[in-house]
Amino acid sequence: MTQPLIGVDLVPFSRVRELLDPGIGPLLRRYLSAEELTVSRTPDGAPDQARIAGRLAAKEAVFKLLGAVGRPVPWQGIEVLRGPGGRPGIRLSGRAAELARDAGLGPIDVSISHDAGFAIAVAASSTSADRPRTAGHPHASDPPRAAGHPRASDRSLVPDHPLSFDHPISQQPATPKGMP
Repeated sequence: MTQPLIGVDLVPFSRVRELLDPGIGPLLRRYLSAEELTVSRTPDGAPDQARIAGRLAAKEAVFKLLGAVGRPVPWQGIEVLRGPGGRPGIRLSGRAAELARDAGLGPIDVSISHDAGFAIAVAASSTSADRPRTAGHPHASDPPRAAGHPRASDRSLVPDHPLSFDHPISQQPATPKGMP
């Protein structure tokens, strides 16, 4: 039996404009990888605010699946890249991959939309409700916890996971195992 998990986030384009302000410095590079920055450009090479906002929203939505409440967001460890047909795909590495592996979740599916100065993203995954508990890593089937305690995390493109990858997104399955 599996337990579904969903994360959602909304990012206003105005936040992206702040991050692109030359007076702030290269702050956006702290949040997006070089590959993400490359695919977040308009055809003329300018930063695309909608794509950037969508990627930031997707990273936050995925982070909510990781359940690492009270911990820093592993921004560079959650990459939102182009999958087959331009559909967004998630690649986890470093601390994000560790959090996902510890929680034992299935692949992450993400959807991004933007309109009227906002981007929204939804990330979904599942975890096995009958998976044995790991110390320090409660699962979604556990009773609610006090604020600041970890919750079930995510596992999408995590090394050593049978449906994960360290290779291009195009080799990732279109839908999570067990989904229609």
